[in-house]
Amino acid sequence: MKRRNFIRKSSVLGASTLLTNNAVWPAVRRISPNDKLQIGVIGCNGMGWSNTNSILKMDDVDLVAICDVDQSVIDKRLASYQELRTNKPEVYRDYRELLNNPEIDAVIIGTPDHWHCLPMVEAVQAGKHVYVEKPIANTIEECRIMVDAASKSGKVVQVGQWQRSGPHYRKAIDIVRSGKLGNIRLVKVWAYQGWMEPVPVLPDEAVPEGVDYDFWLGPAPKRPFNKNRFHFNFRWFWDYAGGLMTDWGVHEIDIALYAMEANAPISVMASGGKLAYPDDASETPDTLQTVYRYDGFSMLWEHATGIDGGPYGRTEGIAFIGNNGTLVVNRQGYEVMVEKYPRGYAERGEPKMEPIERFKKPGDLNYLDLHTQNFVEAIKANDVSLLNTPIDSGSVAAINAQMGNIAYKTGEKVFWDPQAGDFKKNKEASKLIRARYNGDWKLPSL
Repeated sequence: MKRRNFIRKSSVLGASTLLTNNAVWPAVRRISPNDKLQIGVIGCNGMGWSNTNSILKMDDVDLVAICDVDQSVIDKRLASYQELRTNKPEVYRDYRELLNNPEIDAVIIGTPDHWHCLPMVEAVQAGKHVYVEKPIANTIEECRIMVDAASKSGKVVQVGQWQRSGPHYRKAIDIVRSGKLGNIRLVKVWAYQGWMEPVPVLPDEAVPEGVDYDFWLGPAPKRPFNKNRFHFNFRWFWDYAGGLMTDWGVHEIDIALYAMEANAPISVMASGGKLAYPDDASETPDTLQTVYRYDGFSMLWEHATGIDGGPYGRTEGIAFIGNNGTLVVNRQGYEVMVEKYPRGYAERGEPKMEPIERFKKPGDLNYLDLHTQNFVEAIKANDVSLLNTPIDSGSVAAINAQMGNIAYKTGEKVFWDPQAGDFKKNKEASKLIRARYNGDWKLPSL
């Protein structure tokens, strides 16, 4: 399938049911190359602040607003910001008030996954450009809505899958697409995370002072406050995220599918569970193998916590396994392992392809900085096509990762119907495509 067609078919709701005729969109304000870009950050803990620090390395960008539901985080960021710039950003506890600020040109969304869709859609509707953290959403339906919102608004929306901006990843992708590796039948993607220890079981407790916990939960189910579910560890609970599959997995799957120019799987099956730490507090699997079947090749995702000994001696990476050779790429660089002709060939023992020099990433080159620079350049040129990870392309990895989690949750091999945009004859799997918003929160309408 064409990449755009796959994205448009990725929800059980077609575009006609999502779009309304009475939507009012602000005019796109062109920002000249000489203008200073005024940005705000929504969710300034973790990657939200890492992205902000990165973008502020550019002199033509000013931070004018920060928003977070935790006052202690705001206090910490304001203190550290004083070491970077002299202005004092406006402070918000409700992102909707930040979006009403007409001085803001663009926002960084660094909230937990379940809080990506609403702010992103409302940001482009308010005329703001957006840098949204990966994965773009916590459900396939939300991904679909976000892609449509970006397209309809005409705003620049970059996804935080920054490996796309890395020069050595681009070189590796060129090698894969060159045909030198021969027919690529299998792609392996993995994340072995030895640093991850068990999440200790902790009792529920009172909400910490200065935290708007109800707002933090937002569309997620109502639950008592527990430190395990707050800040960094939200990743390991289904209400808010999808575990390592949508955390590390989205980065690696993005490169794999982009290089292979693939979008929609034919089928997906997954096996794993809480096998390393069965009694810890987390919900998502600490051990998982997921097999995707595409037209012409298969992709295997696997992750494991508490172990660093991943495939090819690497804790994370992507391997493109071809008839002539295997290219292995990760954040440190890439190398090609050349196959030799076996017995029965006149060329027995000879290499099947010319050797390709191993490449090691320069230690002083920051790929996140290249990614945020690319975002600013696209805004100033008013040209979405300049983006290294535009939301329509970046959403493919998030959607495929969600499909892997759906296969794991159902315990079945699921088959994708590209025309209907759901899983063939599997009502349970198709039901998991949809987002379930709780309380007064509703899916955004376009």
